[in-house]
Amino acid sequence: MSVRKIHSTAAAALAGVLRDDMTIMSGGFGVCGIPSALIDVVLESGVKGLTLISNNPGAEGLGLGKLFATRQVRKLICSYAGENAQFARQFLAGEVEVEFNPQGTLAERIRAGGAGIPAFYTRTGVGTVIAEGKPLAEFDGKTYLMERGLRADLALVHAWQGDSEGNLVYRMTARNFNPMMASAADLTVAEVEHLLEPGQIDPDHIITPGIFVDRIVRLDVVDKRIEQRTVRRRAATVEE
Repeated sequence: MSVRKIHSTAAAALAGVLRDDMTIMSGGFGVCGIPSALIDVVLESGVKGLTLISNNPGAEGLGLGKLFATRQVRKLICSYAGENAQFARQFLAGEVEVEFNPQGTLAERIRAGGAGIPAFYTRTGVGTVIAEGKPLAEFDGKTYLMERGLRADLALVHAWQGDSEGNLVYRMTARNFNPMMASAADLTVAEVEHLLEPGQIDPDHIITPGIFVDRIVRLDVVDKRIEQRTVRRRAATVEE
């Protein structure tokens, strides 16, 4: 079974999977930990009418941002959308539907979907536009709103290490949304920087168990970008 999970290229890993109008979860935060190679395959496939579930719509020309440039996206479920001017233009023109979520709510909606929880209650958003149209309930004298769990047809994730059984390890902040998305889709495809043999990953270090991962591709080249570089101004020296 494990051997059949491994694919030689990102295109092979998504062969026979992509179709119009599907819902895709894409891991990452900004451009950190995004499944760039797999996103490029979605781009090249030309599938349209997509519903994307991601923390953000990528940056212009980077990550999911490429799919807005080609108008392949019908709806975006996200928590932040400030670095993609192309997306902003389409949203303001009514060409893309957007469902905004508080970031913690989005994370929990995805986690709930992966855990088989159809809905949960949270205080976040009560009394705001976020609560419009959602059921409210009172617990211990406080008002909560109901949020639905999220699932997708396909989850695309990026991991630092993986083995041929599909066990995954994420590195530092690139962990972000990837683990919860891996468990919340009908099919999960992972791109990994380092592909190892079973047993080479310490079991205590595994973050996503292989049971959640259907297909794996090892990246020959890892494209890592910095979305915004912020540096501290150097202190003046005596000579200056």
